Amino acid sequence: MFNRYIPNATEENRKKLEKTIGIENVKALFSDIPQEIRLKKPLRIPGPLSELDVRRKTEEILKKNHSIKELTSFLGGGIWPHHVPAVVDEVSSRSEFLTSYTPYQPEISQGILQALFEYQSMICELLDMDVANCSMYDWATSLGEAARMAARVTQRSKFIIPHFISPERLGVLKVYAEPAGIEVIEVNQDLQTGQIDLEDLKEKVSKDAAGVYIENPSYLGFLIDSPEAIAEIVHDAGGLFIVGVDPTSLGVLRPPGNYEADIAIGEGQPLGNYMNGGGPLLGIFACKDEKSLVRQMPGRIVGMTTTRDGKDRAFCLVLQTREQHIRRHKATSNICTNEALCALRAAVYMSLLGRKGFRELGEIILSRTYYAIKMLSEIEDVRVPFFETYHFKEFTVNFDGTSKSLQEIKRELLKHGIVGGKPLIREFPELGQTTLLCVTEMHTLQDIERLHRSLKDILEA
Repeated sequence: MFNRYIPNATEENRKKLEKTIGIENVKALFSDIPQEIRLKKPLRIPGPLSELDVRRKTEEILKKNHSIKELTSFLGGGIWPHHVPAVVDEVSSRSEFLTSYTPYQPEISQGILQALFEYQSMICELLDMDVANCSMYDWATSLGEAARMAARVTQRSKFIIPHFISPERLGVLKVYAEPAGIEVIEVNQDLQTGQIDLEDLKEKVSKDAAGVYIENPSYLGFLIDSPEAIAEIVHDAGGLFIVGVDPTSLGVLRPPGNYEADIAIGEGQPLGNYMNGGGPLLGIFACKDEKSLVRQMPGRIVGMTTTRDGKDRAFCLVLQTREQHIRRHKATSNICTNEALCALRAAVYMSLLGRKGFRELGEIILSRTYYAIKMLSEIEDVRVPFFETYHFKEFTVNFDGTSKSLQEIKRELLKHGIVGGKPLIREFPELGQTTLLCVTEMHTLQDIERLHRSLKDILEA
């Protein structure tokens, strides 16, 4: 049957395609989808509708959604509400960047290459690393690539991670690790302070451990007290030390290169990128220029050189070890359409903040984090934070001492116009009725005080 949107989708062409690829009908293409989850009836699609009617219908559906413009959100857990300066949108929306946003070939636009070179340079300075790539998809894929990179460099097959890690990041890590024959092993963390159990780590960092990964701040917001001790244990065993960071913390916390990290990764969404309903995101990936690490780093690197006559600066791809280029099956990564436009936004954002701006941002987030902890700890029978140590931007609130469940509290907070964090009961049942709250520069003191009043009213009702 003729389809006006796909002119070549005729019955004759369909039969030719089916015969060519050796199937009886189109349904055979979906044979790997279990019967029990297939829809057994036709889709209820209204229409046909005019463009105007489609717009009206879509807007009617969208009105059911609420955004952080209407709600005060304390939800974090990997994507956070941060201020995006208007100039970031202005620069990144220029057609010169939008039409050449991802550098596939050496002859790509000099403008985007320079922007990515600046991004790499600022990321290296921020993390205290020697080399950074153009970007990865997100923090989770950066972690997966870091594990594979560690295995390639050390020729080992075990990768050690903390217990308290984002389940999304853990899931992606396992997807990357399994085909490469990498075994992912958890190290214990103290249930009172969240700190890595160093004795357990020493037992698990055997001679076949490719690397050890920690997050500082952690997924649950607490800081690791002794990263140098962890680095020493890893390096003594011949492995690589990988650290995941929130870049907004590095104005007030030491960068991973300062405590001997070999590879540093993280999420660049806070650097001038919106939450966008969960994506696109920006994976940060950097390493030290030693132990042959750079040659094993995934993604692409932009370098600066001069024109043939030596008169002008020029930018080019100096390392592109992906499968579509010269490396083929020896490629270190198959990253395709990467997040270079997000990296461009991050470069604009970082250049606007500078050293002083990063410090001020970190101090604001830190002070508001502790103001929120102080306010909520005044509520009777609430344990804030669950982990007795320092926190940055995110912290845990435990409601085991109250008569209400997390779901009840969450629903009641929504009635007050507040998104009250991320429940952790499924991810970490040992923490009980605990939720993860996030506070950034976007939260005013009045927002925090309103959360305090609302929670108090809900628990006293």
